[in-house]
Amino acid sequence: MERPALVFLVNGDASGAMGIRARSFEQRLRDEFRIEIAYRAGNKVQAIGQMFCVLMRVRPTVCYVFDMGFSGVIAAALYRSMLRCRTIVDTGDAIYELSRLSGSRGPVGLWLTRLLEWFTLWSSDRVVVRSHPHQELLAMRGVAADVVPDGVDTHQFFPRVADELRRKYALDGSIVIGLLGSLIWSPALQICYGWELIELIDRLRDRPVKGVVIGDGSGLPHLKARSVSLNLEDRVVFLGRLPYDELPYYLNIMDICLSTQTNDTAGQVRTTGKLPLYLASGRFVLSTDVGEAARVLPPEMLVSYNGTKDPDYPHRLADRIQALLNEPGRLQQQAVSVAIAQRNFEYDILAAKVRRTIQESIRGSSRSPKAEVLDSR
Repeated sequence: MERPALVFLVNGDASGAMGIRARSFEQRLRDEFRIEIAYRAGNKVQAIGQMFCVLMRVRPTVCYVFDMGFSGVIAAALYRSMLRCRTIVDTGDAIYELSRLSGSRGPVGLWLTRLLEWFTLWSSDRVVVRSHPHQELLAMRGVAADVVPDGVDTHQFFPRVADELRRKYALDGSIVIGLLGSLIWSPALQICYGWELIELIDRLRDRPVKGVVIGDGSGLPHLKARSVSLNLEDRVVFLGRLPYDELPYYLNIMDICLSTQTNDTAGQVRTTGKLPLYLASGRFVLSTDVGEAARVLPPEMLVSYNGTKDPDYPHRLADRIQALLNEPGRLQQQAVSVAIAQRNFEYDILAAKVRRTIQESIRGSSRSPKAEVLDSR
């Protein structure tokens, strides 16, 4: 029997998080499905045309769209309107709320983002989200969704010795607190991911701690400037964006990894892809007590966070780390972290969930929302 054809439309490039997610599923599902991956390239209009051409050539039974991006969603909808095809959208964000809170888009941009979110949910046969709080949020709006969190390959990410890298960046003898992420500056909030680490290191300057930031973006100059203003140049190392294949080594230079989400709708629905990587690498995680992290992490790894911008959060982080520094044995929980990753985020487990969603879609089981979504906000 011929395997059903699938096209994965990735709203991003091959090296991005969604490209890695798509390939991770393709590798585990290729025995059952014929899968072709199309990545976004060029401007939005060009990307729509390129993706649509792939769909017309492959004639898939199912089109699986990674991320609620304009190009992939429109290409899938155009193809679906012409030929019989089931559409699944895989999203990790409440994109309207995220844009609204960041202040990165004007009124027209926000309206278009809201329209895109509504149209995506309305036009899709199935919806996949990456956290249970997101599933619950959509359920309140009459939208059924399957949960398939951000993932990790625990054969690629695992605890390993990183003494050479620690020496290279003068981290020997220090407790290293670090984070990985996209450093996108929020004009509305005047912060970006990583702000809490700079403030934390400042509050712990009398203790043997150093900070490491992996990532780039519009917020990086702001973080560096803040570091300089606090005279922390020798206490915080900025590594920039690193290739994905190098992350397993660099994450292991960290003793404590930070995972910070705002305590609002945008933050509550996110898993964030970095959390599975931290855990699989055996790192001790300090995460905000928000969203999916609050469901999977033990209490000793959770720190309360209030609202969208919590100026007191670095103080609470500092208090928690002071306690850990006084009992350093508590940081040695590699097996606990790895077990959480294997149980919740291993791609082998997640691929089985995606397989079930695709199979149900092929059989004609639709959990698609309809027009009522527009009035649900």
